[in-house]
Amino acid sequence: MAIQKYPVGQQDFGEIRRNGFVYVDKTKYIYKILTFSKYYFLSRPRRFGKSLLISTMECVMKGQKELFEGLYIHDKWTFEEYPVIRISFSDIGYRESGLETAINRSLDNNASKYNLELPQNGISQKFKELIIALNQKFQKQAVILIDEYDKPIIDYLDQENIHKARENRGIMKTFYSVLKDADPYLKLVFITGVSKFSQVSIFSDLNNLFDLSVQKEFNAICGLSQKEVKENFPKELEIYDLEKIRTWYNGYKWHYKGETVYNPFSLLNFFSSGDFRNYWYSTGTPTFLIELCRSQKFYAIDKVNLSQTAMDNFNIDKLQIYPILFQTGYLTISDYDEILNLYELDYPNMEVRASYLEGLLEAFSYNSEPLAPQTMQQLLRAVKAKNTNDLTKAINNAFAYIPYDLWQKENEHFYHAIIHLLFSLLGVYIHSEVHTKDGRADAIINIEEGIFCLEFKLDKTAQEAVQQVKDKGYLDAYRHLDKPCYIIGINFS
Repeated sequence: MAIQKYPVGQQDFGEIRRNGFVYVDKTKYIYKILTFSKYYFLSRPRRFGKSLLISTMECVMKGQKELFEGLYIHDKWTFEEYPVIRISFSDIGYRESGLETAINRSLDNNASKYNLELPQNGISQKFKELIIALNQKFQKQAVILIDEYDKPIIDYLDQENIHKARENRGIMKTFYSVLKDADPYLKLVFITGVSKFSQVSIFSDLNNLFDLSVQKEFNAICGLSQKEVKENFPKELEIYDLEKIRTWYNGYKWHYKGETVYNPFSLLNFFSSGDFRNYWYSTGTPTFLIELCRSQKFYAIDKVNLSQTAMDNFNIDKLQIYPILFQTGYLTISDYDEILNLYELDYPNMEVRASYLEGLLEAFSYNSEPLAPQTMQQLLRAVKAKNTNDLTKAINNAFAYIPYDLWQKENEHFYHAIIHLLFSLLGVYIHSEVHTKDGRADAIINIEEGIFCLEFKLDKTAQEAVQQVKDKGYLDAYRHLDKPCYIIGINFS
């Protein structure tokens, strides 16, 4: 039962404040931004409050002081009114009319709010014309707020439409190119997105753009800290198990010394319903991401190490999985090696881990039907009981979901991926392609009942698989753990 009015999906700061929805005060970050520099960029995953942050900034810069009663910024900012150009690329209709036409229309809409007409046709010149016209009309510098700048690229990253992503990248480069020369007319430029694409001019021409994304003091500018949750939802925490909520929805951070934060969309949905479910993931995982993982045979994440340069990389001409997973929120910073200057990345929480693995299992099996929970439990019980017949039956039941024609064209790696994902979803500690001194084990499962080495063969025999594990000593490195060791040879025929 809902205790407060939760702004689930609400992105309009004015509506939230006027209608009595709970609002977690983020205006201390806005005050820092307004009193520090002029050009900013913020990268955060979708559904993390970027649009609400933009809306809040707009209300500040339009001088709507009455909306900020009781908030941090209320008695610290002058609330002088500035002309605001706001463009949200998530709702300008570029899919229907094309990006250039959509930008033109958005600029005209911004101009009409101030009773201005823009005779220029090209998007860069029209953009510059609007900035100067606002400056001349109000004798004040303009504020530019751009939300989800990269959506016209991300929406077209699948192989079939990658040419459209490149085309839109070129259009955006032209559009943003005017900002550097427009500096005298600008009070603030704030741009948000999911990713930092290379070869887009806001990261090259605007060399004074301050990136807030990985700054420690702005780690919680979006998302909810533990302190914020305790202060704003005390009654909810009397009802629900805080540690379980943390396990499901906390865990994100963008600076290794920053504290972890909750996904606000998931947390508010949970407080609204009281049900532990996957809310964030179900709102739409990018199709290209799952396709990329499948095409590159990528399914195992065991604490990835990346440099800062690699984490920032997002080149549409050479997509790399780990940076994409980090920037889109499927991985987060879990540790940092100061000597090697390497970041350790891992799943942020149970919601993301389980949902992402389910998405991969669906993709690798080419089946949109979720695997029956009893089949997965049957698989785990068979391993723990060391029951060969039950294990064979469980694996066959799992693979019965896969369309028959796939059996003829896939290889050993395909079956390996399915098994890995099945055990990972069960919460079992499983490593894939474990390197040893004499080779590489297909999979190692480490559970209380023992160490299980799985070796896969295609159109051979299970006995050959078992013999390979013995000959190459794949289990030798685990003998010291004082656990029984078992070999499971699996042949797919």
